Amino acid sequence: MHDPLPATGRQFEIASGTAKAVITEFGAALRSYTVDGVPFTETFDADHLPPSAAGAVLVPWPNRVADGRWVLDGEPQQLALTEPDRHNAIHGLLRHEPWSIVEHTDSAVVLQATVSPRPGWPVPLLTSIGYALDGDGLTVTHTVENLGGRAVPFGVGVHPYPRAGAVETDECTLRLAASTVLPVDADRLLPVRPPRALEGDEVDFRTGRRLAGVWLDTAFGGAAPAPDDPAGLVRHSLTGPDGRGVQLWADPVFKWVQVYTAEDFPERGRAVAIEPMTCPPDALNSGTDLITLNPGEAWTAHWGLSPL
Repeated sequence: MHDPLPATGRQFEIASGTAKAVITEFGAALRSYTVDGVPFTETFDADHLPPSAAGAVLVPWPNRVADGRWVLDGEPQQLALTEPDRHNAIHGLLRHEPWSIVEHTDSAVVLQATVSPRPGWPVPLLTSIGYALDGDGLTVTHTVENLGGRAVPFGVGVHPYPRAGAVETDECTLRLAASTVLPVDADRLLPVRPPRALEGDEVDFRTGRRLAGVWLDTAFGGAAPAPDDPAGLVRHSLTGPDGRGVQLWADPVFKWVQVYTAEDFPERGRAVAIEPMTCPPDALNSGTDLITLNPGEAWTAHWGLSPL
């Protein structure tokens, strides 16, 4: 007889020096990341579904698809409406699926899952995610391979909730390497106009804006490395009043970042998700920044978290 599984499946722990992380079997979600016992992501109980999509891996699209409808090669597709209140499909197809172990060492773990053909998604994809710890922080590696017989567009995103240690979210400063914002309607959070340049208080996110009184469920675009960045990486950050906190870095293919302020995160109340994405909301319909894989082709990209 097997021991009962928690709601998020088996828990895969990795460690390097004083850094530790825990990844779940179901959804391959980052459940916690700490250094010297200091939390740099929000966490949640292993026996509860991830609150507010915490740590979710968003494949083969991030964010929303309007009415769950899109078209592939002239063929209408209808995805399940996983955000029924807004009549959208949301956050891909693998958030709650079991992922299998490819490799697990002391400091790294690689999980993989198959996006199987189904109503609304006719092309199989093999995807993997690797989490690795070292002295610089946590590095996350995504791969996607087209197992099917025709080309297919896709996008990738993730839904971490970075945390500046014990500092309350409202006391933190958010900095984004973004230059545009995507206007959406208030009811369904779907794009209504092309991205526009940051204006007013939004501009402050470029240099840093305190989160007290700020409520967001917003897609920012134009995320790009600073001209003088030696590694050529996109860099967002969340820091406390003393300047300490956490940096979320990403390859330049992550041109978008969704920021969501949760008000009822377990044991924390206010929390902020900083979600690197390769494409914006409803990209399966707009085509904006989708990645297309031909049969047999594969794609790889990276992002990570580093304490500041």
